[in-house]
Amino acid sequence: MTGVDLGIPRVPGERTAPDRSRPDDPALIDSFGRVATDLRVSVTDRCNLRCTYCMPAEGLDWMPGEQVLGDDELIRLIDIAVRLLGVTDVRLTGGEPLLRRGLEDLVGRMAALRPRPRLAMTTNGVGFAKRARAFADAGLDRVNISLDTVNPETFARLTRRDRLRHVLDALEAARDAGLEPVKINAVLMRDLNDHEATDLLRFALDHGYHLRFIEQMPLDAQHGWNRSNMITADEILDLLGTEFTLTPSPTERGGAPAERWLVDGGPQEVGVIPSVTRPFCAACERTRLTADGAVRSCLFSTSETDLRALLRDGADDEAIANVWRDTMWGKLAGHEINEAGFAQPIRPMSAIGG
Repeated sequence: MTGVDLGIPRVPGERTAPDRSRPDDPALIDSFGRVATDLRVSVTDRCNLRCTYCMPAEGLDWMPGEQVLGDDELIRLIDIAVRLLGVTDVRLTGGEPLLRRGLEDLVGRMAALRPRPRLAMTTNGVGFAKRARAFADAGLDRVNISLDTVNPETFARLTRRDRLRHVLDALEAARDAGLEPVKINAVLMRDLNDHEATDLLRFALDHGYHLRFIEQMPLDAQHGWNRSNMITADEILDLLGTEFTLTPSPTERGGAPAERWLVDGGPQEVGVIPSVTRPFCAACERTRLTADGAVRSCLFSTSETDLRALLRDGADDEAIANVWRDTMWGKLAGHEINEAGFAQPIRPMSAIGG
């Protein structure tokens, strides 16, 4: 099976970006015609859980504080993205974004940008319940909360922390604060929580949450990802099919990463994100900014562009925007996970941002 068979953009004879000049266009376009309008911003690489598929039990060496973008630097780059580059959606990620001090104030400053971007956040939920209303008041539009199981013992084994109650409270608080749709991101691990897939879907349906299962990706700090241990999208659908009837959703997918399925005829749905087995690179509309100010054209990029140095050396907004455009113009056709010679990024997921 080839990479094209798996959904990588069909660009005959080309695996790298074509060698031609970038057109004079203000948008974040690439040489395959994709336009990035969705900015994923990592505000910290730190995390307060130790999920087995992400990092070792002892944690990682976090970025020194002077390397992390300051508040004004972060807002300036996001302003450049929405004002000069056509970004319409900004998602705050980590690490765990709630560990960034003063995050509510940062959200308020982002909401004040013009044009105003849609603002979302992906969080593990620990500590979010007591802050949900403040985030909504600041201008956060919606939230994704990671939850891989509703079983306390399984949760403790997966995250190495006894914090399930905090996450469940976070989901409820997000809904009460109007941060809807409240989405749950879940990863299934073989022989650990895969047998609980239907329990998790039943929980989401009962509470009105939107559940999305994500194939485990090779982004762990340990570089221990093994394809044979990954629960594939088809396996996820088979597991859910033991208790639910799933039919393809008629809703247009567009650039969304999740394949959506009606549950028992709808209207409720479940999503499956087949990042490895059925990549959606051809419709990708994302650009990424790390906590230390590096732009990445792809989650799996092995190279990145330092914008922090430009900021601190006094570059003007248009110069920074042009460097950002050049980075996105060089984006590859696909992440090539299913190609010989694929190299896992040196940075783990916690340092890149989802």
